[in-house]
Amino acid sequence: MKNIIVVGGGGREHAVVKKLKQSPQVGVIYALPGNGGMAEDAECVNIAAMDIDGIVKFAYENKIDYAVVTPDDPLVLGAVDALEVHGVPCFGPRANAAVIEGSKVFSKNLMKKYGIPTARYETFDDEAAALSYLETAPLPAVVKADGLALGKGVVIAETREDAKAAVVSMMRDKKFGKSGEHIVIEEFLTGPEVSVLSFTDGETLIPMVSSMDHKRALDGDKGLNTGGMGTIAPNPYYTKEIAATCMETIFLPTIRAMKAEGRPFKGCLYFGLMLTPDGPKVIEYNCRFGDPETQVVLPLLESDLFTIMQATTFGTLAQTEVTFSDKAAACVIMASEGYPASYEKGFPMDIPTEVAPWVYVAGAKKDGDVLLTNGGRVLGVTATADDLKSALALAYSRVEKISFANAFYRKDIGKRALEAL
Repeated sequence: MKNIIVVGGGGREHAVVKKLKQSPQVGVIYALPGNGGMAEDAECVNIAAMDIDGIVKFAYENKIDYAVVTPDDPLVLGAVDALEVHGVPCFGPRANAAVIEGSKVFSKNLMKKYGIPTARYETFDDEAAALSYLETAPLPAVVKADGLALGKGVVIAETREDAKAAVVSMMRDKKFGKSGEHIVIEEFLTGPEVSVLSFTDGETLIPMVSSMDHKRALDGDKGLNTGGMGTIAPNPYYTKEIAATCMETIFLPTIRAMKAEGRPFKGCLYFGLMLTPDGPKVIEYNCRFGDPETQVVLPLLESDLFTIMQATTFGTLAQTEVTFSDKAAACVIMASEGYPASYEKGFPMDIPTEVAPWVYVAGAKKDGDVLLTNGGRVLGVTATADDLKSALALAYSRVEKISFANAFYRKDIGKRALEAL
């Protein structure tokens, strides 16, 4: 039995922990830091995901056999490198490969160099040059901070004034700190969006089930952009023909490009795609499991997650079975009223025992035996069923059994997908 650590403390990490628990090879799972709701499934240790020295020390002192580094920040900062130096094998890319998410300038230049389809773009490290470019750039324009910005460093500007304001807030006002010192301005792509997570050992790449995220806070895709208000899988727009095209023009070329650059990518590589009239194009890469995509993808995984993770680490993915159910999955995020802007927290939650196995806890803390809200996104309530309509109905029926003050959630998760079907 292997003792493992899962770095992170959100709903995505809870989904990973629940799936790893199903493996007969896994012994104790420590979540660093985890959260109050994950304590049912893992031993939570109060070490922050960004405290790499603390994580390494804990792994060494507790004779950890394997580490799963889930969030982007510690990956980009080199958590995997640090753990490997101390003999702890990891799931996740080293820092020189995590740069594929850590720097949008790097990833755009990689795609240009290796002919991987993406939006046309220009990069800037000078504010005046960026503002000058926007005088004649086609609209809408997409302005992106180069570095990590908690998923919020992207502005879709309909007017020149909005585009210029985005540049000023990133470059002059340092809204995202160092992440906005370099920016990308790119063309606006249209078409259905698809998220495809994949397992890779740097040579072989095996895509997971496709999914569809719902980023806006309110029904009808209105309101502010969030980290995600719900997901469904599989994504009906992502046909077998499109999947084959993506494998040939995007997925394998990306893995080969990273290897050619001396940055072999191991772990989970996430492809954010736009199915444009000109074919599939990359909107973004992530160097880790998506959140809340993981909450619908992993429930459909039939193979042993721990075996697959180890295969990505040790280069044996080609010989490893990776199978997914042909069912459908849905996840509805229950958030705190006011998210993603300002919101109150500290409200007790009532999660009935019969729905608890299907709840991934994102933002919660324990006060004695009481679970309190402690974040914007609080819970991811999931369901799987033979078809999407049934999965959505089941997920919403579970949502209705859960209560906490100031709870809000979208009522239309999966609506577009059902229309597409």
